[in-house]
This record gives sequence, structure tokens and C-alpha cells, in this order.
Amino acid sequence: MAANVSQIRERIAGAAARGVSAGARDPGEATLVAVSKTVPAEAIRAAYTAGVRHFGENRVQEWESKRAALEDLNDALWHLIGGLQSNKVRRAVKLFHLVDSLDSADLARRLNQARIEEGNGAGGQITNPRLPILLEVLLAPEESKRGILESELTGVAEVVLALPSLEFRGLMCIPPYCENPEEARPYLRRLAQLRRTVAQGLGTSLPALSMGMSHDFEIAIEEGATEVRIGTGIFGERTKL
Repeated sequence: MAANVSQIRERIAGAAARGVSAGARDPGEATLVAVSKTVPAEAIRAAYTAGVRHFGENRVQEWESKRAALEDLNDALWHLIGGLQSNKVRRAVKLFHLVDSLDSADLARRLNQARIEEGNGAGGQITNPRLPILLEVLLAPEESKRGILESELTGVAEVVLALPSLEFRGLMCIPPYCENPEEARPYLRRLAQLRRTVAQGLGTSLPALSMGMSHDFEIAIEEGATEVRIGTGIFGERTKL
């Protein structure tokens, strides 16, 4: 596990130094989020011991089942990176420090209300009264993918900015899977441009750009990613719980 994490960090540093559209950057600007869906608690703990502090879970109920075994990892931050059902919103605000996959104005309103009623959430480990969120953008229509259409992005962003308990930090996407990672570059570049356009249009700062997974994260960092989501590259091939 330690060797995997070290290798990923080296590749992040190399991609940050190369830049492309984003130019050369400090590798510390790219947060490594270990995607721990279907990964047992002991493997998550091993990644934590190897220095990882950000973890991404896809399902509310799965993280609930593992949380008790990891409650002593006090400085770990837990990201919800999968789809959130409206009937699980209240549970999510108690369990996660960040929601990286918000995909509708209605869900934003529900999260805002739940945050107000439940307090800081995530065990009260953070003092920020606002829940950091990213808007997930659908860049290429696919039946298995979800997200906000580009034509609707500004409208949803305006709703989120007006909600007092949410902190709109940026955008996220899952581009179509391409055997050749270079084929994902246009989608990643497009999300980076959308972030600039939305930030300028709404007069706000959007520091976060979450894109890139195990097979294409280096391309994503070259295009400006500030957060990459790595599962297989850290934990190996998954087996279902």
C-alpha cells in the first residue's frame, strides 16, 4: 500500500511539473482522494498509515457500515463521490465532510436544509458551518452517467451560491472511459474551461476541479485538476463486499 501511494504521488508530481494547459504547478495543489468504495476498513487504514488523508465513498450505507472501525482516524476527510438519493440526504450530512457529486438544484436545497438542522455533520469534526460541495457535470451523455448538463450548469450554480449552508467550491466530472487516456483530454480541458466561465460569470472563486482517475489522472493534472480520485492505483482491483 505504501509503495502504491508513493508511486501515485510521484506521478502526480511529474504531471504537475509538466503542466500543459494548466502550466507547471506545485504538486501539493493536487489533492489525492483514495476511492475506498468496496474496500474493507483495514485497507483504508493501511492507506491512511501510508499518508492518505482524503477518502472517497460512493454510497451512504456502505460508509455507515465501515465508519465505526475507522472513527479514530480523526484527521481523515470523507468525500461523497457517488450519487446521492434524496432520502439519504440527512444521513449524508452526518457522515461526510464534503459532497463532490451534487447534480441538481433540488438536491442542493435538501442538503442545505439538512445541514442547517443537523449542524456540522461528519461527527462534528469540522467547524466550517458550510458544507463544501462540487457540482458534477455531464460532459458526454451516457446511460450509466449522471450529472448536470452544461446548458443548466449556471442556473444550478446560482441556486447553490444562494444557499447559506453550502460552500460551492468547484466542478467535478467523470469523462467517458477511453483506453487511450489522451482521448479523455478534450473532456478534461472542457471542464477546466467551464470552471473558469462559471466563476467569471457569477463573480465567485471556484478553487476546486475534481477530475481524473487511476487511468487518466496525469492527463487531468496537466489540464488543471486540483483533486484526483484514485482507487485501483492504490487499493488494486476491487472485489465486492
